[in-house]
Amino acid sequence: MRRLDRYVTRYFLQTYLYCIAGFISIWFIFDVSDNISTFLDQRFSRLLMLKYYATQIPQILVVVLPVALLLALLFTLGRMSRSNEIVSMLTAGVSLPRVLAPLLAIGLLTTVASTALNYSLAPHGEFERKRLLEDPASRRSMYGVTAQIFRNRTDNRTWFIQQFFPGDNVFNTVHVAQQDANDNIVTNYFATRAIYHPETHAWEMQQVRVVHYDAIGNITEAVPYLESLTINDWSETPYRLGSANVRAEHLSVPELHDYLTFNSDFPTTLLAPFATQLEYRIALPWTCAVVALIAGALGVGYSRRGVLSSVAAAILLVFAMNFMSHFFLALGEGARVSSQIAAWTPNIIFGVIGLILLYYRSTNREPPRLNFLRSSSAIAR
Repeated sequence: MRRLDRYVTRYFLQTYLYCIAGFISIWFIFDVSDNISTFLDQRFSRLLMLKYYATQIPQILVVVLPVALLLALLFTLGRMSRSNEIVSMLTAGVSLPRVLAPLLAIGLLTTVASTALNYSLAPHGEFERKRLLEDPASRRSMYGVTAQIFRNRTDNRTWFIQQFFPGDNVFNTVHVAQQDANDNIVTNYFATRAIYHPETHAWEMQQVRVVHYDAIGNITEAVPYLESLTINDWSETPYRLGSANVRAEHLSVPELHDYLTFNSDFPTTLLAPFATQLEYRIALPWTCAVVALIAGALGVGYSRRGVLSSVAAAILLVFAMNFMSHFFLALGEGARVSSQIAAWTPNIIFGVIGLILLYYRSTNREPPRLNFLRSSSAIAR
């Protein structure tokens, strides 16, 4: 690494780390203020509070990193521009892309870090927050999930489950309705308990009664009460049965993959939020790289008068990108556009804008401006 790179990197990292620490501190103060009454009412132990805040840090970092990167870049480059350091570097024959190279590299490293956090830790952090603060019963794991319904459209089976615990292979008070192609019930299974054996991929129905029907709903056979019945050809797994009430934003990338694979028979409108979230988890971290491009291009000013307007333009562009990201995310989850378009369109649009701005800045030219407002005002006069 050249001495110039070390100087620019050290200068930037100090500001960057201060911004990250400042944003996390502000969030921590506000969160404690909002939840202190809940901690006291629910008698949270110190260990549980520590677990709560440890699970929240990853998702807070995913949100904070692009904003901290933006402010740190604008502050660092603005200060170097005001002290004429950028001009001195350019006069010495160093091109602007070369000056910005270590900062853009840090933007890519931030993208990698955000990708790692957004892979699993950040979505699980949001789930833990809701579970610990909004559902004390679930936090104590006393009741598990109750009144679950699962529809297997491929095999024409519907499950009615009274109670089970997520991650467990035992389901209590189960009713399984096997239907034909016309949705007529042909067989009913009423069991006190259903146990899944992963080693054989078999379901064991305990204390079960089986009833068969004809096409018009008349009982053709009622199998005598059985202590145990093993079924080997059902495709359902405990994960599939429990996935009927999960939220896409709480699932990690592997869990989203599994959900889309195991529930491929679901309607497109039900799968759209999960497919969009899967693409969004990959696309969201690249916001950091786009922010580095925009802030790197607009943070450099060759005159003191132009710095303030460039900083304002950079902030407006980043906030516009954030708005467009949420807008396209809503379109994707509503099955209005494909998941790829919903996740990647804002990054592509503003990434191209950042490259154009960087090109104009590196060639010491002003980017094209919308002059129709100025023309309109002149005509009005």
